[in-house]
Amino acid sequence: MALLTTGKGFVRALEKSGTLGVYAPLEGGYEGRYQRRLRTNGYESLSLSARGLGDVGAYLMGIHGVRPPHLGKKDIAQDAAVGPVYFVPPIAAYQLESLSPRSKGLVLWIIEGYILSKAELEYLVSLPQQEPRLKVVVELGGERYFRWQPLEELFLVS
Repeated sequence: MALLTTGKGFVRALEKSGTLGVYAPLEGGYEGRYQRRLRTNGYESLSLSARGLGDVGAYLMGIHGVRPPHLGKKDIAQDAAVGPVYFVPPIAAYQLESLSPRSKGLVLWIIEGYILSKAELEYLVSLPQQEPRLKVVVELGGERYFRWQPLEELFLVS
């Protein structure tokens, strides 16, 4: 039963600040443990990679267009020469709509967050204020032990 009781400081810090910057050991394993503790406390978790997110606001909370690779085939006089645009529903907003009524909320766990710009990280900080059921955890790098810090505090340091 000790596995279910540890990690309460992490959950409390996430509930208090809404966004956390996480530094985890590079050999891995800790992320899954803390995601399991979040699920035990009533949250649903969605893991994303920061690579390829594009416009973070549109990808997470707004309908956005994507163009698949054309693979050498071009449309002739039908659509744009670069191919058709397919519109994709917002990832986080869609998950929030389908949450179970018993769930406390949705946690976006974003790996490789060190490639995000300061403006994108600031948007992620403001996201839980726009949607209170949404929490964000961003992996910002490696460390010898698992540690976290509110993301807005990281902006004060830099």
